[in-house]
Amino acid sequence: MNIYVELNKIIEYVEEHLEEKIELQEISKMIGMSEYTFQRIFSIISNVSFSEYIRNRRLSNAGQELYLDKEKIVDIAIKYQYNNATSFSRAFEKFHGIKPSQVRKNPEKLKMYTKLHFNERYECNKNIDYKIVEKEEMTLYGENIITTNMEIRKVAPKFYKEHENKYGEPPYGMVEYYDKERRFVKAYWVMYDKQIIKKMEKVVIPKSRWIQIKINSQKPEEIQNTSEIFYKEFMPNAKYNFRDLPELEIYHDNVTDFLIPIED
Repeated sequence: MNIYVELNKIIEYVEEHLEEKIELQEISKMIGMSEYTFQRIFSIISNVSFSEYIRNRRLSNAGQELYLDKEKIVDIAIKYQYNNATSFSRAFEKFHGIKPSQVRKNPEKLKMYTKLHFNERYECNKNIDYKIVEKEEMTLYGENIITTNMEIRKVAPKFYKEHENKYGEPPYGMVEYYDKERRFVKAYWVMYDKQIIKKMEKVVIPKSRWIQIKINSQKPEEIQNTSEIFYKEFMPNAKYNFRDLPELEIYHDNVTDFLIPIED
């Protein structure tokens, strides 16, 4: 299966159903993944969450229709799956920067959010050596910073270095994924085996199975490159589903164990 061909099919499905309710369960079945796995893969590959992509496409179309077709605001709101004109107007203004009622006087301010298209010729041919491991429950302590797919390359090394300078080298890094206001974002953590200062948060990671990839380096760019290859090339074509847990980085003996939680 070419994951990028399948994603383009999903994009076409979304285009055909923008005026209808789009069920994530149905989408995930189309691509043969769990709902959580599909959302995580989509957000990493496209740098936008699936729900945000749908919302942006709807609001982009709504702006054009309000100007060109001169439809009523309430009709457009209902057409694009908003419960009422108020919630639609709020989302519309946040996206376009103007109220729906101002469109005809200020059409130049409308934003165009174009349909995604994935490169189907993208070659997924890099081999990744990995093994499946099971780890018992872990209790760690640390702090986090909120970031995104685009920003984490700069944010994570700086955040790690700050803690290394203050408290000594953290033996663990952790990346947590969650949906905040319909946007898939990341929390990058630096973690220790014990609570060094009171403000460090206790995090209990339950017993789980993990894909473990050994990276013969602790350099941020090499860890990030491996992560990118994993998410863009290996995982979309694998048969595993993610478990809704953070991914871990364990630093030891000048290597990094990159751990991704999977369902049993």
